[in-house]
Amino acid sequence: PPMPPEFTLDSRAKAGKAALAANQSGVVVVLGCGCYRIGSSVEFDWCCVSSVRTMRNLGRKAIIINCNPETVSTDYDESDRLYFEELSEEVVKDVYDFENPDGIVISVGGQVPNNLAMGLHAAGCRIMGTSVDKIDTCENRLRFSQLCDTLRVDQPRWAQFTSLEEAESFCREVHFPVLVRPSYVLSGAAMRVITGEEEMENFLLHAAVVSKDFPVVISKYVTGAKEVEFDAVACDGDVINYAISEHVENAGVHSGDATLLLPAQTLFVETHRRVKKIAQKLCHALQISGPFNIQFLCKDNEVKVIECNLRASRTFPFISKTFNVNFIEIATKVMLRVPVRPENIHPIDIEFVGCKTSMFSFQRLKNSDPRTGVEMQSTGEVACFGVHEYEAFLKALLSANFKLPAKNILVSVGPNEAKATLFPFIQMLEEMGYSIYATKNTHEYLKKQGMDNVVLLYKPLVRREPNAKTFIQQGKIDLVINVPDSMDSVGVTDGFHIRRAAVDAGCSLLVDLNQAVLFVKALNRKVTREKEGKPFWSIRSWQSYHTLE
Repeated sequence: PPMPPEFTLDSRAKAGKAALAANQSGVVVVLGCGCYRIGSSVEFDWCCVSSVRTMRNLGRKAIIINCNPETVSTDYDESDRLYFEELSEEVVKDVYDFENPDGIVISVGGQVPNNLAMGLHAAGCRIMGTSVDKIDTCENRLRFSQLCDTLRVDQPRWAQFTSLEEAESFCREVHFPVLVRPSYVLSGAAMRVITGEEEMENFLLHAAVVSKDFPVVISKYVTGAKEVEFDAVACDGDVINYAISEHVENAGVHSGDATLLLPAQTLFVETHRRVKKIAQKLCHALQISGPFNIQFLCKDNEVKVIECNLRASRTFPFISKTFNVNFIEIATKVMLRVPVRPENIHPIDIEFVGCKTSMFSFQRLKNSDPRTGVEMQSTGEVACFGVHEYEAFLKALLSANFKLPAKNILVSVGPNEAKATLFPFIQMLEEMGYSIYATKNTHEYLKKQGMDNVVLLYKPLVRREPNAKTFIQQGKIDLVINVPDSMDSVGVTDGFHIRRAAVDAGCSLLVDLNQAVLFVKALNRKVTREKEGKPFWSIRSWQSYHTLE
């Protein structure tokens, strides 16, 4: 049935807008995360709810605009008023005009509300926190690059092109591989790591439109670099509290798909110092007031900035629960201009490690390639604590439906460098009692290194037995370690068939070199301790971890 007249927006506006506005004091509108999808999930809803609860505890009235019934923010008792509407400039402006709030908080709902900043500001809406001009500086690749150059902050070389010839010339200058980001693409492709001129030409001619209206951004792809995240809250350009976490995977895996360790476990002290110094420099230049996130590339103590987001990242719930400090609560107080003091956080004194890893839905997506890259593919995440990184990492994997291998492990590694890196850890698996199977090139490499017990399995496209795909399908393999040859191949390769067979058979799969190395180290620690009759797992509540001495 239609809504009663007294509850429609028009009638309320006519009958009681003046009285409603007169009775309100300190009203704030919070924009939610919108629909759940890849790139926007429950992490941002946690940020929205934390922000609203902080406002209400401070005696302010909080209004939420969100359209997702799966969220906690759309529960009737979480806010003083809920507008179950789409997150668009038109809707937000209508609500703003009707409610006459003190301002709008756009920095806790992810990228969707963040994208509305410029339009809402132009329409006369007051955006709380960091200024809209500074948000645009970070969203606009050219403006942000110019800011970094002015501050003498290092960044990977990049340029914007409107023709294929210019793009190829730049690539020859900086050398492949490069990361290509078209402004407009076909077939849903967004970004691609390109390793040669032929691949570049095919991609730009067939998958993306390159013209004056649709320029393409190309940046140097730094291989073997570690990605580090700096999440923080600032007030008027001064950092109040921050967290530095590191990715297990090397740069090139989207931050939403990567495995995070907090506190960072392998960063050099100098790298840590430089990350903090650069972040403080950018924070001051941008006069940040609220939450923000900066992503860095770190290699051999050289630190380069990838990007800066003047909003809460999806890591904020994880760092808040690991440090037992609600970063969103602090950020909300800053945006409301409530005095705040830095919380005492000493990562070096924390007696445990937090690990966040991603969950994927490859089993439900027929013929999708189960691998990670520069485009985000995960549909969820889990986080676990452990007394060291090995326990936290294994707990996180198990929580993401990963099964520890019982006996047989298939190894299929493409790049020769990856084979050399992984070799001592394959030996470690054999010493732990596992039977090692390998495809042709990996098998030959291991035999040359003296591993004579490795069993050869033919690649799927060879169609000879014993075949890797057949063994996986018959449940004879417990774990597949497959490190792809190409960083972004879209071809139906042997590796694709092996990875796809593993996912379809419910077999555990590792496709990243660093993740595979950490897994073997963690598994070896578990096996060693249990052989000595010592426990490996520490099963504690969240509260008890924070009382460890």
